[in-house]
Amino acid sequence: MTAEPVTDLVTYETLEDGRIARIWLNRPETHNAQTRTLLVALDEAFTRAEADDTVRVVILAARGRNFSAGHDLGSEAALAERRPGPGQHRTFTTHGGTRSGVAEKTYLQEWHFYFENTRRWRDLRKITIAAVQGNVISAGLMLMWACDLIVAADDARFSDVVGVRLGMPGVEYYAHPWEFGPRKAKELLLTGDSIDADEAHRLGMVSKVFPVDDLAENTLAFARRISELPTMASLLIKDSVNAAADAMGFTEALRHGFHIHELGHAHWSAANDNRFPVALPPEVPDWRTAGPTQLARRDRP
Repeated sequence: MTAEPVTDLVTYETLEDGRIARIWLNRPETHNAQTRTLLVALDEAFTRAEADDTVRVVILAARGRNFSAGHDLGSEAALAERRPGPGQHRTFTTHGGTRSGVAEKTYLQEWHFYFENTRRWRDLRKITIAAVQGNVISAGLMLMWACDLIVAADDARFSDVVGVRLGMPGVEYYAHPWEFGPRKAKELLLTGDSIDADEAHRLGMVSKVFPVDDLAENTLAFARRISELPTMASLLIKDSVNAAADAMGFTEALRHGFHIHELGHAHWSAANDNRFPVALPPEVPDWRTAGPTQLARRDRP
């Protein structure tokens, strides 16, 4: 086994003579809440596994009690990434006067960091397995749903609480109706309730449920079985199933869901008078106001 950090937020290791790569979310002290820096490191880890011809299966796992508490909205690291808010640097002149660019900035940033990243991971040229434990909340669902297969510890619980907390229709990668089913998706989003691992298994969202203490070992054994299949055969299966979902409207539904999510942001921003932090430490790049060229760079923080 070889292991090395991508950053201190994400670690990468290879097992089984390199046939299996395991990526760890490594912010247990914040329950693996996702800063943008973490997401960039995660994308680099997925890209590394994709480029390695020896790797056949990629496991996405997380250190600590919880897989992910979702977007990091409150830590110093996350606030530094977001200062100043998206409407603070640019205004737009319209027939009605000058207005801030809150909606436009939020749209650009979330399309890149959340939506496009997740869609790209869904189509990664490897078979991917999410191994989840504890709470999987809101944006934690997005990371898990991007994977081909999901295995869960018996203590796992799944929820998207952005509706009841922020008045939003759900997170940016809106796979809820496909993963939960339409009526269950409505119930969970309208109430903020969660489902446990057994119910997720009954719904077909989770493939296997393991005792929490055996999650890592049993996930590796599961991945080992899949890694024995020739790479081309695995990818043909993956592409065939993904194409069937896309033919049923999955990709278009994701796009529509993202646009509705951004409409929710615009409404929230207007209702809250566009209040965002305004101070930016000089050493912190302002990626909230970065243009498309900067966002495309691999060395962004």
